[in-house]
Amino acid sequence: MARPSLAATRSLVLAALMAALMLLGKQLMSGLPNIEPVSLLILLFTLELPRQTPLAIGCFVLLQGVLYGFGIWWAMYLYVWYILMGLVLLFRRIDHPLFWAVVLGLYGLAFGGLCSLVYFFIWDGSAVLAWWLAGLQFDFYHMAGNFLLTLLLYTPLRRCLAGIAKRTGPF
Repeated sequence: MARPSLAATRSLVLAALMAALMLLGKQLMSGLPNIEPVSLLILLFTLELPRQTPLAIGCFVLLQGVLYGFGIWWAMYLYVWYILMGLVLLFRRIDHPLFWAVVLGLYGLAFGGLCSLVYFFIWDGSAVLAWWLAGLQFDFYHMAGNFLLTLLLYTPLRRCLAGIAKRTGPF
């Protein structure tokens, strides 16, 4: 069996550290209703470290399941964060904090609707709609949190990540 290259090992460790940072940020802000830095981190990771981001998201989702259990809610995490990554890739050439604050704000508002999709497999449409509407207040918190965190932290965190990527070389 061939030994993994140093670059492959570094890339794997980096993805694990990215996942740990998402987990830590989410845990530190868990007392706030639906306000979390995960969306912002996925945005920044996708822009600056796109090759490691899919694995980092996967590790983060797995860690969430380990911490909170692998219930139906966990199935949502299998796609919602990858949808965000795809959205960022679609607009990756735009580098403006207000643009990304609006995008992540709208993503936060849509989060409950995206999460409700998994319930179509176990409930009828009216129950899914009721579930989504019942959580709409938290989607507004999510929208506001994403908007403000992105507006305030996008530029300094992007510069920091770009500087780290520049000093450590390509992964």
